[in-house]
Amino acid sequence: MTRTAYVRPYRSGDREALADICVRTADNGGDSTHLYPDPGLMPALFAEPYAHLEPELAFVLDDGSGRAVGYVLGTADTRRFVDAFRAVWLPRVTARFPEPEGEPGTPTEAMTALLYRPERMILPELDEYPAHLHIDLLAPWQRKGYGRQLMGAFLHALHRKEVRATHLSMLTANTPARAFYDRLGFHVIDVTDPGPLTYLGRSTEGVEPRGWAGSEGRARETARAGSEG
Repeated sequence: MTRTAYVRPYRSGDREALADICVRTADNGGDSTHLYPDPGLMPALFAEPYAHLEPELAFVLDDGSGRAVGYVLGTADTRRFVDAFRAVWLPRVTARFPEPEGEPGTPTEAMTALLYRPERMILPELDEYPAHLHIDLLAPWQRKGYGRQLMGAFLHALHRKEVRATHLSMLTANTPARAFYDRLGFHVIDVTDPGPLTYLGRSTEGVEPRGWAGSEGRARETARAGSEG
């Protein structure tokens, strides 16, 4: 029987796949293995804290066999998330990733320094977009409509929480990603001194629920849960 990929809520068993997707997409959309010797660093920054702190806002693209091949995750409230990151998440990873001393001299040191500065996520220009997100898909699953399904699930979940808008940051040089976000209705948010990043935002309204958020996705997840039980 042909397996059909679908979007579903994140499960704790997806953690390793989540980390792998993050590593394989963290170099401007490509594999970052050559940049960071410890494969846990990028997930500790950009994936695992969200799944740990707000798992209800984490969704994966299931390839039809139970394996996650893409994800979207984030927070409903960036300021609250920053507080939780520092108080709850950071103590879990400090032993593995000690805070570097002095100016960073390597990519690993630069990213580890970011780990200790979660307040970097708080910018006054973003207050009207309190939620934020990260979305990544393995290369074979890109440009097939699955990114739109993942984003739809996330935006729909935010809307149900009465969160009015969300934002994301991306490397300005990543033009394919920018084209994707443009198609989904994101617009530029002007930020003072954004550096190499572009900030984009959009309302959570007007989202057509797809994937797990629609009846077909719920039926698939219910059937799978029953077979695993």
